[in-house]
Amino acid sequence: MAVERIQTGLRMDKTLLKVLKGLAEFKDMSLADLVEGLLLHSLEGAAAISDESTLEAIEQLRHVYGLELTAADSHKQPDNDH
Repeated sequence: MAVERIQTGLRMDKTLLKVLKGLAEFKDMSLADLVEGLLLHSLEGAAAISDESTLEAIEQLRHVYGLELTAADSHKQPDNDH
């Protein structure tokens, strides 16, 4: 199936983006492919990440980049545009 992709500008937490970029590098894929896969799994109610090595890498990246946000924080964080 051919997929038409468009460029988009998404705003997100800085540390979350750093973790996602690190994870994309760990998985040897582009950031766009990683995000697209995560979202498609999420929309189907499926776990996007389940293998132990990837989950460990995420924990390490969260620590390295100081990501403290969790799913419980979703939609609750005001923007801090300085």
